[in-house]
Amino acid sequence: MSGVTRVTQALCVVSFAMLAGQVWAQERPGYGPSIGIAAAKKVAAGALAEARKNNWNMAIAVVDNYGFLVYYEKMDDTQSASALIAIEKARTSAMFRRPTKVFTDTVAKGGGGVAIMGLPGVTPNTGGVPIMSGGKVIGGIGVSGATGDQDEQVAIVGAKSL
Repeated sequence: MSGVTRVTQALCVVSFAMLAGQVWAQERPGYGPSIGIAAAKKVAAGALAEARKNNWNMAIAVVDNYGFLVYYEKMDDTQSASALIAIEKARTSAMFRRPTKVFTDTVAKGGGGVAIMGLPGVTPNTGGVPIMSGGKVIGGIGVSGATGDQDEQVAIVGAKSL
């Protein structure tokens, strides 16, 4: 292997590491006790109300802070792919303690896609947000069925319903 090839490879590795580091460098809140079923239903109800208000058919998933499903609803006529996507968005936001939009934006900036996609459990699609209580992450909500921005809008309203 030539010296130029080695330098190029080294620069690529450093670039990926720096881009991935931007995602990790953000301040992350600690974990609190996991969300229970009553709170999960309240979060989902807020999200469903927002989706209905906008006439968007969506799947809504609420997970605990370990990424395990606590509550799920899928509105009639929601695209079938959204069922699993909503759960994965919720898991990503809870386990990594940040909105999935952070990953979406990092991939969109270019160069970080390989690093982000190599992280186990990351779904870099906008529409998942952590659920907070007392400044701590207690779970995550993931929404799918419309555009990423619309999914995120519904997820934020749901998370704030607690």
